[in-house]
Amino acid sequence: MHDDQPVRYIDTITERYARLGYAPYRWYEAEDEPAWTPLAAPLGDMRLGVLTTSGAYLPGQVAFHYKDDTSLRTIPKDTPGASLHFAHITENYLVNPRQDPNCILPIDTLRTLEAEGRVGEIGPEILSCMGGIYSQRRVREELIPRVREGFEAQAVDAVLLVPM
Repeated sequence: MHDDQPVRYIDTITERYARLGYAPYRWYEAEDEPAWTPLAAPLGDMRLGVLTTSGAYLPGQVAFHYKDDTSLRTIPKDTPGASLHFAHITENYLVNPRQDPNCILPIDTLRTLEAEGRVGEIGPEILSCMGGIYSQRRVREELIPRVREGFEAQAVDAVLLVPM
């Protein structure tokens, strides 16, 4: 049986943060439009970086924690999807990903796209973070610079964001 009801993400996060003792969550609203950049080449000729906000990690790595965890985990692109673990503030939405990790981080599909030449190459490491970070300041000052450094080190041409 499938539940075709919409996910009440904002309600769930609001309730979760209240239980954790946080003030009501202030959803981010950008002041400026993003600086969109057209692709410089077809995807089949590019190295694609991947960022997931699902809280994916591997055995032996420390799981993400709920309270403003701005750390990153790196996942080698050849990691089998079945090896992935998840820790995220929206734990109740992780039932399906724990059964089929590709529904939230399509790691096996990305390798297939690379093998078929639809993507020139997937960067050697997928970057993973906790998407539910309360502090917008810490995202800007801590997480974003780490993500940028990670992708610069991999010399990617474009980045695919796979949100939770």
